[in-house]
Amino acid sequence: MQTEPTVYLVDDDDAVRASISRFLTASGLLVRSFSSAQEFLAESDRDCPGCLVLDLRMPGIDGLELQEALRNGPSTHPIIFLTGHGSVPESVAAMKAGATEFFEKPAEPSELLAAVNRAIALDARQRKEARELAGLERRLDKLTPREREVFERVVAGRLNKQIAYDLGVSEKTVKVHRGRVMEKMEAPSLAELARFAERLGVGVKSS
Repeated sequence: MQTEPTVYLVDDDDAVRASISRFLTASGLLVRSFSSAQEFLAESDRDCPGCLVLDLRMPGIDGLELQEALRNGPSTHPIIFLTGHGSVPESVAAMKAGATEFFEKPAEPSELLAAVNRAIALDARQRKEARELAGLERRLDKLTPREREVFERVVAGRLNKQIAYDLGVSEKTVKVHRGRVMEKMEAPSLAELARFAERLGVGVKSS
């Protein structure tokens, strides 16, 4: 898999595609261009980091339809829309579906470049967060059912003696499970364990 951030440019207008590609390449970015959404879907590496600069209206699959298809896929690049004749409802629909920017053609080069750099940075943050969450989920899977029960109660703020009462075990047993939870979750502190729980959606209401 390619790891260098790539700008995927999809536009059926050859002149626009060539102009934007030259400008972004001259700005130091790696660009791959496609003349249709179908070509992009067939040939792009959607696991590669980067962003998508997408024409709104194209023959066949249009920009909004491609955006929807990508939302249902395994990964989604931040999308910057371009249009020569966009409407307000279309721009609203694109932004609601997660587009980062919406430009009317011809886009101001400096503004487009800034938007592309923001989108690439956003993609990097999202990928980092996804990797971190996947790592936390793998750690969570290592917990036994009883350790999971202790984990939920610890991050809910319950004391060891309260957890022991909840689960019908000794306080000493709770302390052992609590230590194993901290170890398996690789949490250096209770505050960090609580942060992990929040990201994982783990917890029970304290009473």
